[in-house]
Amino acid sequence: MQEEVTFRGHPNVRCLHKTTLEITTQPNLTVKGDCILGVRASKGCSQLHPSIKKNLCKDEFIRIQLVVEPYTIEIVGKTSTNLLLSHPHDIVMRKSNYIDARTLIIQSNMSCADIPQGMVQLLQSSNTEGLMRIIVE
Repeated sequence: MQEEVTFRGHPNVRCLHKTTLEITTQPNLTVKGDCILGVRASKGCSQLHPSIKKNLCKDEFIRIQLVVEPYTIEIVGKTSTNLLLSHPHDIVMRKSNYIDARTLIIQSNMSCADIPQGMVQLLQSSNTEGLMRIIVE
């Protein structure tokens, strides 16, 4: 089972944050948003398909693929029975165990600071398209 979320780049994408990685439906990004990988996402946590949300609310590990051609990276993180998945704009992956309405996974093996520099450079253009694939097995 999987769900795909599309997003776009933005000139202010910096990807410096060491503990989180985020995409947002919001169209704009300031330089303070150093954990944001992409904007204009096709959905936030609250719009994820109910069957995906149900499977995310278990204590399991899942894979997230981020595709920004020609790059594809895989992120592994843990889901939780405590996930809320209710934020209308944001999807956040965290290295920590912190959970709020925006949290998709915790104990992630990657944050924004771990994204390959070539991918970050591509995402500094608003013409760049990205894909987040949430894979629940």
